[in-house]
Amino acid sequence: MKDIFGKALLDYQSGNYSVDLITSTNISDEDVLPLPYLFRGFSEMPKLEQKALQLAEGRVLDVGCGSGSHALWLQDKGQNVKAIDNSEGAIIVAKQRGVSNVELKPLLEETESFDTILLLMNGTGIFQELSEVASYLKHLKSLLNPDGQILIDSSDISYMYEDDDGGMWLDLNQGYPGELDYFLSYKGEKEVTMKWLYLDFETLKTACLTVGLKCEKVMDGEHFDYLARIF
Repeated sequence: MKDIFGKALLDYQSGNYSVDLITSTNISDEDVLPLPYLFRGFSEMPKLEQKALQLAEGRVLDVGCGSGSHALWLQDKGQNVKAIDNSEGAIIVAKQRGVSNVELKPLLEETESFDTILLLMNGTGIFQELSEVASYLKHLKSLLNPDGQILIDSSDISYMYEDDDGGMWLDLNQGYPGELDYFLSYKGEKEVTMKWLYLDFETLKTACLTVGLKCEKVMDGEHFDYLARIF
């Protein structure tokens, strides 16, 4: 990985903001991801994220922390929070912004235990493919303290496969419709193609049951998205 995401965050943090990140997938056109949005405060966050932060308790792990916005809010509330990301640039920025416990580390290498684990901004994306969900959930389960919880958000993107008449153009040979190829570019430089997974709630709930976890929907978002609590 070239860590284009990290480079963009570093530019913004250092006052060199001139252009935004560009994202696209194998089923969608290019879209702009504004860099200021990645530095948003609590009042600018979607209601799903706000609710997740309000439900976080005990020792918290913020997975895929980015610039550290979620961890900073929790820290300011007196929470004991650890933030991790696999982007070196993101980790540098999170430290510069004041996140006190932040580490460059993939989720599967985390070994400490927590009362709350946060996976936000389509937290299921980190699972990459449907076939990997169970192994990630088993690892997350191993990190939970007794009575611990995982707060995760995602979206049911089946609507993206609808045609103008309301019919579906799913190709069943392509596998689960939430498995996408994700493309990221910044200042003309393209990141290595990433696998990214969107999970509908019922599929997530079923996957949780297979590894001995319970899953409940906390709330629906404004556009086919939802926040779930796994315990």
